[in-house]
Amino acid sequence: MAIKVLVVDDSSFFRRRVSEIINSESRLEVIDVAVNGREAVEKAKALKPDVITMDIEMPVMDGITAVREIMAASPTPILMFSSLTHDGAKATLDALDAGALDFLPKKFEDIARNREEAVSLLQQRVIQIAAKRAFMRRPALRSAPTPSSIIRPLASRAAATSAHSSTSAPSRPMAMKFRASGKRYQLTAIGTSTGGPVALQKILTQLPANYPHPIVLVQHMPATFTAAFASRLNTLCKIQVKEAEDGDVLRAGVAYLAPGGQQMMIDGRPGAARIRIIDGGDRMNYKPCVDVTFGSAAKVYGDKVLSMVLTGMGADGREGARMLKSAGATIWAQDEESCVVYGMPQAVAKAGISTEDLPLDRIAERMLVEVGLA
Repeated sequence: MAIKVLVVDDSSFFRRRVSEIINSESRLEVIDVAVNGREAVEKAKALKPDVITMDIEMPVMDGITAVREIMAASPTPILMFSSLTHDGAKATLDALDAGALDFLPKKFEDIARNREEAVSLLQQRVIQIAAKRAFMRRPALRSAPTPSSIIRPLASRAAATSAHSSTSAPSRPMAMKFRASGKRYQLTAIGTSTGGPVALQKILTQLPANYPHPIVLVQHMPATFTAAFASRLNTLCKIQVKEAEDGDVLRAGVAYLAPGGQQMMIDGRPGAARIRIIDGGDRMNYKPCVDVTFGSAAKVYGDKVLSMVLTGMGADGREGARMLKSAGATIWAQDEESCVVYGMPQAVAKAGISTEDLPLDRIAERMLVEVGLA
């Protein structure tokens, strides 16, 4: 059965363009269109689409308000379309905060080298976020305990699954109490993509101002978005968050967000390390790239890195995480159930690189235990 899509935009040209792209993929079907946010809310209730594509600026009701109302009444995976401007970035981040799962720029040429690549990217994003529909429609999703509240080392998953199948499951699983490994760290490194803005906000807002070492963040995001995102996080967090600049000295309690369109590397030695910002590179698929930052962290900090790979499409971070693991560093992965897209974390988990699967709502807690703050 095809994935049902509701296309929402006040531009007849853009509605037609998006509809043609979606309908050209056999697994997708546009079941209707809406010309403003109010109409989108009504059609979301009536038609129950699997995915909604949503414009931000519309008459009658804007896209952000529509997202809030849809998520309150009939939660549905929503893909936002945004302009690549500073104001567009702020509005898109507001939409993600309201419950949208992902975004793409309205000018497809800004995200792809040619039309075929842009068409494929839009189709794949819709297919990927459609997979979250059943999860989003569960009753009392945010408060109900789930099996992901139990964190197990990756090596014990198969045994746990076997045991689970042969015995009756507990009615209310107990959350595991974390224990620190005893390792000493000098850097935290986090890589993410689709679903990352919300995931990073959830984690970083739980960290105290006295977090004991620097944090480097790599989020796949356009160049015009990273400054706005860093600024937003900085207003919400107790730690300082900034868009990384070339020459920044890494300081404890500060998170450095890799600038979009470029690569962020670490240079120097522990205690006197600096950020290097270099050209994104024509051959690189991701700008910024998690592999690049993780790889440089492995060379400078060795086993003194606490790293994690969060929700995202693709496998960026796997090779950088492999380098960190070879140096003795710690690598965790976000668990499948709490990911918007279980691509990047799955890549490191399947390769046997990560040592723990963690649900998003417990990652900050786990970090604080590991670094001795809880």
